[in-house]
Amino acid sequence: MALENGTKSDLVLDSKYAQIKTKLVKQLPLALRWLALMATTTAAIGMGLNKQSKTSVVAIVGTQPISQTFTAKFQQTPAFVYFVAANAMASFYNIMLVLLRPFFKGRENALCVHILDLVIMVIVATGAAATSSMAELGKDGNVHARWNPICDKFSAFCLHGGMALISSFAGTLDLFVLNIHSLVSLHRSVQGQQPVDPSV
Repeated sequence: MALENGTKSDLVLDSKYAQIKTKLVKQLPLALRWLALMATTTAAIGMGLNKQSKTSVVAIVGTQPISQTFTAKFQQTPAFVYFVAANAMASFYNIMLVLLRPFFKGRENALCVHILDLVIMVIVATGAAATSSMAELGKDGNVHARWNPICDKFSAFCLHGGMALISSFAGTLDLFVLNIHSLVSLHRSVQGQQPVDPSV
């Protein structure tokens, strides 16, 4: 009798565990999309508002110092402009998918969403990669080309840019995991194992 009760309670626990696991797996795409949305939005805003001015003495005429104000802002570097545009586009795309989620059901829509997710992931990844190369140049300069580093002079600009870059790479990682989940769901759907769940 005790063994039967133990078996029944084990079955109930297994059933509850399976239900919780199914719910978590169903909510994973939406959670990943929200994370990607927050990361790319943070990256776009962080870099878009990134600006620092510094006044330096450039010459001394007699005893009178002549100062000039230098400003570092993201618009001065095409890679940073592309970075802001790429992350803003990804943010807009993800918010639209979250809002229009009920309309994206079925295998055909899931395939379209998966392809668009791949495109957006590539755009965000290339924006982050281009910005990384410029960030390294700003931090270390280039001895061979005789380009001096600027991060020793514009430390706040470089710090905010670095934080935006980290956020963008986090968004890329979220989109990558989302694409893997979408691919697995589509594969299972084609194999007839389960109904397709578009990653929205």
